[in-house]
Amino acid sequence: MIEFQRIQKKYGPNVLAGEALKGVDGRIDNGEAVALYGPSGAGKSALLNICGLLDCDYKGRVIIGDNAITKTAEYTLLIRRRSVGHIMPGFSLVPTYTVSENIEFPLLLNNVSKKERDNLIADMLARLNIECYARFRPEQLNSEITLRVLIARAFIHRPSAVVLDELPKKVGESEMLDTLSIIKQLSDEFGTAVLAATSNSSVADMCDRKIHLCNGHIVEHIPVSVIQRSVLAEALPWGR
Repeated sequence: MIEFQRIQKKYGPNVLAGEALKGVDGRIDNGEAVALYGPSGAGKSALLNICGLLDCDYKGRVIIGDNAITKTAEYTLLIRRRSVGHIMPGFSLVPTYTVSENIEFPLLLNNVSKKERDNLIADMLARLNIECYARFRPEQLNSEITLRVLIARAFIHRPSAVVLDELPKKVGESEMLDTLSIIKQLSDEFGTAVLAATSNSSVADMCDRKIHLCNGHIVEHIPVSVIQRSVLAEALPWGR
C-alpha cells in the first residue's frame, strides 16, 4: 500500500522556486495498479521519486505498507530496500551481472538465505518465462526481455510497493501494454501496490484507476478522509 498526504515539492531554495507538487493526496491499495497520468511537466516524476523513497526533500507524509516514512536517511533506506521495488531509468541492470544475479540483488540487500534466494529466483524466472536467459548478461538481451528482468528484480522480494516510471519512447505501445499486463498480474498475486507514471492514455486506461496530475495538482484524487490517520500520526511533523 502507498499513501501520500499533502505532498509539496519545490525546486530551488528561494521564494521564486518552482513548485512541482502543490499539496497532493492519494492512496494505492494492496494489489491495485494505479496510473499516475498527465503531460510532461505535470509533476509525475517528482511524486514517483517521493513515493519510491528516492527523494526526501519535500513537505508532507508518505506511508509504505505499515511504515510511516520519517525522512531520516537510514530508516528511509531500510524501508526502500525492504518494501519498494523500482522500474525506472536510473535503475538499469548491472552490466557485469547475469540475469539471475541482477534479479537476486534485492534479496542480497535484505539478507535472504541462499536457499530461499535460489527458490525465489527460480520461481520468478518461470513466472516471466525467462528461464533460458538466466545466465545471459544484459548486453545479450533485447528490449522485451530486459523489461521482464527489470520487472522480476522489482518484485523478487515481494515489496509492499512498486513504482514504474514512464518507459523510453523506443518501447512500442504493444510492448508497453504487455509489460503493464505482467506487472498487474504480479501486483494481484503478491498484493503489491503499483504506481505507474505515464502520459500514454492507453497505458493509463489499462490500470485499475487513474490519478490525473496537472501542473502539480491532482485533478482526480482520493479524499483525505480515507487516509489512515492512526498510521500517519507516527510520522514526523510537517516538513523536514
